[in-house]
Amino acid sequence: MGLIRPELAAWIAPRRELLAAIGGAVFGGWLATWGGWFYLGLGALIFAVCAVLTVGAWRRLAFHRDIAAPGVVELVEGEIRYYAARALGGTVALRHLTEIRLIRLNGHDHWRLKSRDGQALLIPVEAKGAETLADAFAVLPGLDMGRISAALSRQDGPSLRIVWTAPDAG
Repeated sequence: MGLIRPELAAWIAPRRELLAAIGGAVFGGWLATWGGWFYLGLGALIFAVCAVLTVGAWRRLAFHRDIAAPGVVELVEGEIRYYAARALGGTVALRHLTEIRLIRLNGHDHWRLKSRDGQALLIPVEAKGAETLADAFAVLPGLDMGRISAALSRQDGPSLRIVWTAPDAG
């Protein structure tokens, strides 16, 4: 028997990175109040680092889904790899991406990543490791993570949403 109720543990699990970063920022703020320049500087440094980590964790939280689709997503040295169990998998380099779409097929959202040579890679949002795409997408020029988060949170509306187009793909 655990010390934390199962419902609370299920709620905390996807948010543990965010909660840890917030806790670190609170600790840094508390440490800065100890008095003296040393503790002020150390506390401010800890607070600043944890604030940056909090922003990243908040952005990745929108990408978190329970694993309900086949396949595994990896991000290796600027390349997105999708290993599919029943469908076609593939790879696409971030530098070759020209468009990211979020499409709904059979009631489930999928990322459609289009490369410069016209090939497309379809990745289920609910695939294992799909939350790593938040880090991959964050480095793309002109990408608005708020727009992607809003598109992921909408369950109604259009089944095809273009969330990013490369600035030089016009």
